[in-house]
Amino acid sequence: MEIDEALVRSILREQHPDLAALDLRAPTRGWDNELWRLGDALAVRLPRTPRAPDLLRKEHRWLPGLAARLPLPVPTPVRFGEPSARFPMPWTVAAWVPGEPADRVPLAEGRGAADRLAGFLRALHRDAPADAPVNPERGVPLARLTDGFDEGLRAAADHGLPGGAREVRDVWDEAVSAPEAKGPPVWLHADLHPANVVVADGTLAGVIDFGELCAGDPAVDLAAAWLLLPSGAHTRFFDAYGDVDDAAIRRARGWAVRAALGLLAIGRAGERGLPGGKPTWGPAGRAAIERVLASR
Repeated sequence: MEIDEALVRSILREQHPDLAALDLRAPTRGWDNELWRLGDALAVRLPRTPRAPDLLRKEHRWLPGLAARLPLPVPTPVRFGEPSARFPMPWTVAAWVPGEPADRVPLAEGRGAADRLAGFLRALHRDAPADAPVNPERGVPLARLTDGFDEGLRAAADHGLPGGAREVRDVWDEAVSAPEAKGPPVWLHADLHPANVVVADGTLAGVIDFGELCAGDPAVDLAAAWLLLPSGAHTRFFDAYGDVDDAAIRRARGWAVRAALGLLAIGRAGERGLPGGKPTWGPAGRAAIERVLASR
């Protein structure tokens, strides 16, 4: 359905009238949600895809408790909107995280960004409770996710894959064959690609979009060492994070390659003007693969 300012203001008046008079600014359209800036400190998040309502409910359920211990700003939900005649899906009001997405303004300050990212993930990666969300495509052994990898790799290679398909496939094979994670599942962001972090003054300033939040193998998030940080900063990141064995690093490289191929595919769609495509994601994916291959 079409979402405009009149609709957003009407559902605010209906359910959260104390916020309805705040300024509304033109929306930013994410993968699953549309965000309207509300005043200086808030954003209204409204679903755009069939799966988005469940993701918003999950964030509303879990993120406020996690946010209290995280050292970087996150879009903590502060209000919940129930489905109504005006808008038939749930929606939320969340804290606004200032900064520019890293797919548009890449991180430039390696050491500080590596330390900030490591500190954020150390704080997040605590043992998850038994009822934590489970994601069938995040946090699980990579051996369960081999379907479609070769197809994605061939498509990327047809459009100038950095380093060549054989080198990328070697990284994937090493990751799939690595020993699985030991210990209990930990909390994961599970979607740490450049469009889901924000940058200010060249360094990491916040982490957004916790829709994939789940419990599982921390290697999923450790892939951010190559997906987000400047070339060579992965060493500083792993030193700052601490207690990462070779198997976890191999798995993390595999998760980074898998995510980068997804970024490349969505970037190609954006270059062709297809729905859901995002042109800025392609360069981010190519840079990530270059960093992975250079780190071996």
